[in-house]
Amino acid sequence: MKVLVDTPIWSYALRSQNKEYQSEINALASLIRDQRAVIIGPIRQEILSGYGDLRKYRVIKDKLSYFGNTPILDTDYELAAEFSNKCRKKGIQGSHIDFLICAVANRIDIPIFTNDKDFSYYQKIISIKLLDRGRTSPFTRIRRGWPILVQS
Repeated sequence: MKVLVDTPIWSYALRSQNKEYQSEINALASLIRDQRAVIIGPIRQEILSGYGDLRKYRVIKDKLSYFGNTPILDTDYELAAEFSNKCRKKGIQGSHIDFLICAVANRIDIPIFTNDKDFSYYQKIISIKLLDRGRTSPFTRIRRGWPILVQS
């Protein structure tokens, strides 16, 4: 099963030295190793934005070049707008990119890997799947401490 990986998870793996995010980094490494990590252009843009140091930018850009963008269709933009409208009607605000992530994941029927709590609010209103990392974590430890995704 493919998984659409959100910006913060990529950022932890590519930028952070903080051990607090090690489980997310390990989970992403497992998805990459199993060729299940999915990215879309707007997430790539978010990751690459904000680099004043051109050398660091190029390093990250080169690492991301191994991952092709999952196509975004016109219908994804329309569904993203519909998701935004539904959520706003219920008092839940979100970014345009968040709703585009939701629309693409919905269309290709895959979960979103994020630790952005906003997505749990969206999930109450719109049809998206989130990678469950709670108490019943889908990650099981295997050799060398790498987690793998266990499908339910």
